[in-house]
Amino acid sequence: MAAAKLLRIEETEIGDFCIHKKSIDARRKQQIYYVYQVSLSCAKEEKRMKRCRKNNVTWEDRAFSGKNGCDGVPERKNTGLQREKNLVIAGFGPAGMFAALELARAGLAPIVLERGQDADSRQKAVDAFWDGNGLDAECNVQFGEGGAGTFSDGKLNTMVKDPSGRNRQVLQTLTDFGAPSEILYLQKPHIGTDCLKKVVKAIREEIIRLGGTVLFGTRLRHLVAEAGVLKQIVICKDGKEQAVPCSRLILAIGHSARDTFYNLRDDGLFMEQKAFAAGVRVEHPQEMIGKNQYGTYYTKLPAADYKLTYQTGEGRGVYSFCMCPGGYVVNASSEEGMLAVNGMSYSDRGSANANSAIVVTVSPGDFGSPDVLAGVEFQRQYERAAYLLAGGKIPVQLFGDFLKGKESTAFGSVFPCTKGEYAFGNVRRMLPGFIGDAIAEGMQAFDRRIRGFAREDAVLSGIESRTSSPVRMVRDDSLQSNIHRVYPCGEGAGYAGGITSAAMDGIRVAQEIRKEMEQNG
Repeated sequence: MAAAKLLRIEETEIGDFCIHKKSIDARRKQQIYYVYQVSLSCAKEEKRMKRCRKNNVTWEDRAFSGKNGCDGVPERKNTGLQREKNLVIAGFGPAGMFAALELARAGLAPIVLERGQDADSRQKAVDAFWDGNGLDAECNVQFGEGGAGTFSDGKLNTMVKDPSGRNRQVLQTLTDFGAPSEILYLQKPHIGTDCLKKVVKAIREEIIRLGGTVLFGTRLRHLVAEAGVLKQIVICKDGKEQAVPCSRLILAIGHSARDTFYNLRDDGLFMEQKAFAAGVRVEHPQEMIGKNQYGTYYTKLPAADYKLTYQTGEGRGVYSFCMCPGGYVVNASSEEGMLAVNGMSYSDRGSANANSAIVVTVSPGDFGSPDVLAGVEFQRQYERAAYLLAGGKIPVQLFGDFLKGKESTAFGSVFPCTKGEYAFGNVRRMLPGFIGDAIAEGMQAFDRRIRGFAREDAVLSGIESRTSSPVRMVRDDSLQSNIHRVYPCGEGAGYAGGITSAAMDGIRVAQEIRKEMEQNG
């Protein structure tokens, strides 16, 4: 064992042992390494550490914490807080789900509203849509149990700083409910859509077991406040509206709840415009990406990914987003007459193609209006264009034809791996000019990093418009909006970007609510 060799001891002298981090060092294609960071215990630790270089081994004078210190987080137990009736969470994506679990573990019996359906019913609705049947605007790739992340690659890495340990808590919770334990230490952990569906169902069952309630097919419509304090909410179920009391509301509605954004604005909730990014999906052979990243060892290593950034001559940022090794481009639409795409992978990342969004920064100055929801209308404008371009199918175009601005007529050696029907269309024509130009320049620059990235037969599809929320719901230091006892949360509120950061924000808001309740007795 490498650790024993480094410490110059026998393997039998090692006591507690666990892996903290595992990554691949592929800087030299002919000499690729797995790099591990581990914790272990042995006799005379401080003395033996002195034999090693300081950058290889560190020593802490504390009792080894074993499984809880390496792989676990302290279990949240019932705090004895008095239950508060009608503590509601709107949305059952990562933010709402982890907020609900945190509150349920504290004995606070949250009520969760989810406009979509449970994971199994949702899968049937999505499969039917991908097979060419009609869109269910209330239950689709964006709406339903687990949120938009359920139909994704299930990426769990995040750039959010985490002194509180919430990142670790999210990963540990996911493993507790069925995710593979390797996500605790992989540098770029992912679950895959097939595994993620099982995990979110298990979390829902635990929330219910602890006294929580999850209501599917139930949409938040309006807030009712008196003197700036939330008193009621109006919900819609089975086409009927109903006003119900609400003591506190966590808004975890996701980045695609556009109708709810409009309702909340009309209800007086403070929001502001927020930048996001938009562009296309690009597909390459996974073999090509693997060879570029790992050389001849690509068949012996996990499906290779990449992360690329570039700034155009005009100062526009172009970057890869939500890269899906061995994945699929999916029709991720949620509104009639509009089309958006996303990327998805199963846990084995086994499809023939790698796909990634290649997106361009879009700032409020590009929206063309000072209205707080102008970013929503910017997205809708180009999603309508995408829908019309190929009659509701995913429009696809070869990159060589994208550069020439003409519709493709045949594929080269790259064929689309999609969920949902596709057809040829002039993808460049449906994009804003500044986005199309930036993608053309950026793709050719990326070719200098990954040979073949700008190959003429790479397949582009669009539009990728749901990279993040186009609004931010204003909240104060107590995480409340201008309407007291309303807590904007997660990606839809503009405070997260991805599964892990959204879940972390859900935990943070739930902990703030617990803290406030404890302080108020």
